[in-house]
Formats: sequence, structure tokens, C-alpha cells
Amino acid sequence: MDSASQDINLNSPNKGVLSDFMTDVPVGPGVAPRAPAVEGLTEVEEEELRAELAKVEEEIVTLRQVLAAKERHCGELKRRLGLSTLGELKQNLSRSWHDVQVSTAYKKTQETLSQAGQKTSAALSTMGSAISRKLGDMRNSATFKSFEDRVGTIKSKVVGSRENGSDNLPSSPGSGDQPLSDHAPF
Repeated sequence: MDSASQDINLNSPNKGVLSDFMTDVPVGPGVAPRAPAVEGLTEVEEEELRAELAKVEEEIVTLRQVLAAKERHCGELKRRLGLSTLGELKQNLSRSWHDVQVSTAYKKTQETLSQAGQKTSAALSTMGSAISRKLGDMRNSATFKSFEDRVGTIKSKVVGSRENGSDNLPSSPGSGDQPLSDHAPF
């Protein structure tokens, strides 16, 4: 068979593998070079095996041709019915996702994750309450009250100076003006 007249089979397991070096060579008695006989085989048994090999290879070629024709026919039918590859892919994905969702493993995983989420939510809620309580305790502490008073004092001096018509902050102690405080934390 002439290689130009053969159909190209894109589903061939040999696709793209040394295609320049691989050719279909018919195997038959007298065509293939003879390999030395395997020990333990008579010449008659070897001939029978070679004949069977040639027959199987011929069947494989025929089956590939039939499969290619069936695939073309299938494609033509789908085209005529308006079925697209994308539509089939969507349908397959939907079916697969449904199969996953009804599987026992998915249901167990979903249940476990749901329980873990509930426990995590409860733990974060408890932690948030504890942090709020600690911040409240800290706000009521003497140290925080002292800090809050100092910030309030600084704020009133800054806001007070602006209300008196001066937009400038109080000068530094070395400029001749009175310093803000001898015990300023900053």
C-alpha cells in the first residue's frame, strides 16, 4: 500500500514516536529477514508462529482502519446532530461531579470538614471573647489610665493652641518656649 494513499491515524500509539524511522513493512514468509531460530523450536513451529504473527498484524491494521472509519462516522453524526465537543465535555464534567458528590468518600469528607469548621468557629469565638476581656481588663489598669491621661493632656494642649489662633505645634524645649511636660513619654 502506498504511504501517500494511507489515512493518517492520529490515535495511533506510535504517533510522534520516531515516525521518520518507523514504516509499515508487511511480514510474511520470504519478506522479513530471518532471525536465527529460537532454541527449542523446530523450523515448522517457527514457520507457524511467523504465519500467525503476520495474520495478527494484518488484523491489527484492519481494526485500525475500521476504528478510524467508525470515528469519522461518529464525528459526522455528532456534527449533524449539533453536538459539540465542548457540550460533551460539560456534560461529562457535570456527570462526574454528580458521581463525586454522591460517593461515600465525598459525603464523609464533607461531614468531617463541616464538623471541623464548626469547632474552629467555636474556638475562634472563644478566643475573640478572651481577647476582648483581656483588652477590657487592660483598659481598666492603672498603666493604661496613666497613658490615656497623658495622651488626653497632649491632645488638649495641641487642640487648645489651635483654638487660640496658632496652627503651629508647641515649640521644642530649647526654643525658649515652655516645654510640654518634664515627664513626656515621647
